[in-house]
Amino acid sequence: MSLRAPDFDSPAFRTALGRFATGVTIVTTLHPDTGKPVGLTVSSFNSVSLNPPLVLWSLTQDSSNIRAFEQAERYIIHVLAADQLELARRFSKGSLEERFAGANYETNAYGLPKLANECCAAWFECYSRNRYHEGDHMILIGEVERCGHTHSLPLVYHAGSFDLTPQAIINKA
Repeated sequence: MSLRAPDFDSPAFRTALGRFATGVTIVTTLHPDTGKPVGLTVSSFNSVSLNPPLVLWSLTQDSSNIRAFEQAERYIIHVLAADQLELARRFSKGSLEERFAGANYETNAYGLPKLANECCAAWFECYSRNRYHEGDHMILIGEVERCGHTHSLPLVYHAGSFDLTPQAIINKA
């Protein structure tokens, strides 16, 4: 048996994928050349394994940040809280300086930018275990070295827009 060509176009595929609600994350690391903070909004985040503790996320190949994450030994994934819509939008566009300007963050033991707990529903400090280039994305597998969570509800992305609470998805359906 051979693979058949898809019977849909890219917009139809994107729309179908958008029916799956995801959490919204910000992934941070340091630029390999400048040592400055790098961060971006990502909704492609998933657990892979409990033992060892592995997570994955993906980044488009044409991202201006791909080199930083290709070379990063470690990164932090922050699951945003429902009241962090402005932060999610800021980290999805603009210069790196604009993204971190006014953001409440500190540095972890490796010097990586870690958003303050009040910004996050959860966070995962990861060692970059593997990277795979597939299609138009790079898939990154992180081995979680430290993690934590708050009692905040997560920010949710669904059908091409941010929803402030999981209840908003029920109301949209």
